[in-house]
Amino acid sequence: MSATKTNHIIALVESLDVNDSSGTKGRVALLKNMVAAGFQVTALHYTQKEIQLQGITTVCIKEPKSRFYFLSRLQRYFYKWFKVNIGNGYEKRTGFSFNWKCAENAFAKALKSYNPQDFEMVWTLGKGTQFRAHHAILKSAQWHAKWYAYVHDPYPQQLYPRPYNFVPIGYKQKRYFFNEVTKKAKTMVFPSLLLKEWMQSYFVSITDKSIIIPHQISKMPTLETALPSYFDTDKFTILHGGNLLDLRNPEPVTRAYKKFLELHPEAAGVSQLLFIGKPGNYEAFFKGEQQVLPQLYASADYVPFEQVYAMQKETSVNIILEAQSEISPFLPGKFAHCVAANKPILLIGPYYSECKRLLGEDYPYSLEFKEIDAVAQALSLIYIEWQTKKELRLDRPDLELYLSESYLKKVLT
Repeated sequence: MSATKTNHIIALVESLDVNDSSGTKGRVALLKNMVAAGFQVTALHYTQKEIQLQGITTVCIKEPKSRFYFLSRLQRYFYKWFKVNIGNGYEKRTGFSFNWKCAENAFAKALKSYNPQDFEMVWTLGKGTQFRAHHAILKSAQWHAKWYAYVHDPYPQQLYPRPYNFVPIGYKQKRYFFNEVTKKAKTMVFPSLLLKEWMQSYFVSITDKSIIIPHQISKMPTLETALPSYFDTDKFTILHGGNLLDLRNPEPVTRAYKKFLELHPEAAGVSQLLFIGKPGNYEAFFKGEQQVLPQLYASADYVPFEQVYAMQKETSVNIILEAQSEISPFLPGKFAHCVAANKPILLIGPYYSECKRLLGEDYPYSLEFKEIDAVAQALSLIYIEWQTKKELRLDRPDLELYLSESYLKKVLT
């Protein structure tokens, strides 16, 4: 039997398409920085289309035409036509859907083509509520001694902070599954210290086997990306780039912007407030506000990542809007993009927040949802600086280092 190949990583990845979610952007940046840190990476992915990443061997796992495949399609059509979920009974018994089992089996089958002795580490990288690669590795005991289980969000869903938490179908089986993950994996990996502590309060096995690897700043290709016509580079621009989930309420920012205009009436003609991404449940809110606030722009749908990132680098202020909750243990994927863009960050979130922890107690633009006047004052301070210097910067080399491949290499080696 051959000796383990040093610095060779194999990763089971739900998706490599950076335009399908912020989670995928984070996973791809992590893989790219593994290469930059000197590792050789093979990525088995379930994107269902061929994707090439420089320096990474990518292998697309095709969806198998198994019985779970046909059952998942039948389930989809029955729900579409009759609003009947024929998979509820199976998910209640097993904890998992037909679609989940189809993907899990595909990952397990693809992994059989590889020998654990050829790799130093095996990583499982999910997105959203998809931990199907983790389930596949769990059934492959020969990989457990090299398994780095990446946990991007709380799982199962009932472990989310309120009010996000809800009890899913098959919640007992889901929780048992994840408890087994924490026991069998060599190392549990979290992008956030608060998330690690949050999950550790439910799964004690995490305590002595976890590391923190934040979302990464990875080198972007130097492409000339045209800015959209609604983005005016000559104006004081307040930008929120990213989809608005149910509890990422844009109202506090909008109210604060109105108060800012009261403080600086002349800014009405030289400023703009932009929400870029899917509006979620706030489409009607935006339409109403735009009747009285012509400076407000909200995109009707998703905007390609390259274009959003180009705007983040040219804006005056980048907003990170977290969920209205008691705690936000998540590190949003956009945090790394905003740090890399090197523009002031206006953080609006709860008192207990990973973003707030990283920005530090003394960071002046970290505020809570109810502090509308304080948010307006923060915008006023940045606007006054914009008037005098025009070039605004975050200037946080400590965060740039923390989110870099050099820190990643230090943790892994």
